[in-house]
Amino acid sequence: MDIVKTLIKYTLIGMVAAIVVLYFTQEESSHDSKTSVIFNEVPVDDAKELAARSRQSQQATTSYADAVKTTSPAVVNIHTTKVVTQRRPRLLDDPLFKRFFEEFAPSIPRKKLETSLGSGVIISDKGYIITNNHVIEGADEIQITLKDGRNFQARMIGADPGSDIAVLHVDAQDLPAITLGQSEAIEIGDVVLAIGNPFGVGQTVTMGIVSATGRDRVGLSLFENFIQTDAAINPGNSGGALINAFGHLIGINTAIVTRSGGSQGIGFAIPIDNAKNIAEDIIQFGHVVRGWIGIEIQNLSIKLAESFGLKDTNGVLIAGVLNQGPADKADLRPGDVILSVNGATVIDGKHAINMIAQSKPGTSVNLTIQRSGQTLKVQVVTSERPQIQKSRN
Repeated sequence: MDIVKTLIKYTLIGMVAAIVVLYFTQEESSHDSKTSVIFNEVPVDDAKELAARSRQSQQATTSYADAVKTTSPAVVNIHTTKVVTQRRPRLLDDPLFKRFFEEFAPSIPRKKLETSLGSGVIISDKGYIITNNHVIEGADEIQITLKDGRNFQARMIGADPGSDIAVLHVDAQDLPAITLGQSEAIEIGDVVLAIGNPFGVGQTVTMGIVSATGRDRVGLSLFENFIQTDAAINPGNSGGALINAFGHLIGINTAIVTRSGGSQGIGFAIPIDNAKNIAEDIIQFGHVVRGWIGIEIQNLSIKLAESFGLKDTNGVLIAGVLNQGPADKADLRPGDVILSVNGATVIDGKHAINMIAQSKPGTSVNLTIQRSGQTLKVQVVTSERPQIQKSRN
């Protein structure tokens, strides 16, 4: 009988202990968990099938009103305000000038308010809005206006200058989130619509086609992979939506190439796959997590390529290796030429940076290098790219 009581006693003690451990484990994990968001997204296979069927159809589309009606409520106008300190003219600091006009030349710098306009896209009914970093950079106050007239003050969750993407958040109910498409389903010649707030005139829709994909070395940002379109993108359109004929978001309008200040048929948008991944990192971690191997690189000139016995200027020269960095640990050396990354031929330094950055920290990058006339295969385990580092990869 005593044995039974003892067993029951220790069983109850064990159950209570287990419940206590489980409670505190759940409590701790809830504090450690990061913010995440679920998007309304078209699956890749469905997007490809829908696009293929549309291209096979011989019937011309006379209106895209349904696509615009579905999408436009999720495109917002962004109004930013920042305080700018005006410097005094240098003439006022001239001793002779100050002697006679000191009372009219106050020493305290004057401040003024600067306002600007842009666009953004609601990507989640939880209040997350994606836009361009240059739209909100340096802003002291950010206001967003919905198509239905509602106004909200937004706070910045985070920004990534390297890709020109920023994420805002508003505390609001019944927000019309857009449906995300798939960059993989985009083909040159597809009809696209750009929605935004050009010149502050109000929400505007323009139409064009996809002129090119995978555009880089444009000089707009560090990490480039743009959709090029001839849909009119004007000042104020930045951060707005580039949608397909079904009303799915396929890109974030970013910039135009222009000599007049207006659209000349060459506009660039960040593909939605890239923008979504960047937004997810910003929401979850507060910044974008990218791969990095700790090297300084230099583009190959014709003379450099000839000196290394290369047929062309594809590839990059390693000019420096960070001590105890990932590349150093993999025995990469200054003077090595990186020819390919994960089997893809390296075009130039920016191309190499982009390919390495796409690898998540802790994963391996396979490099083909040339050293002293020999071709070698090197595997490097990436680290996370430092946020303060701008000139290395």
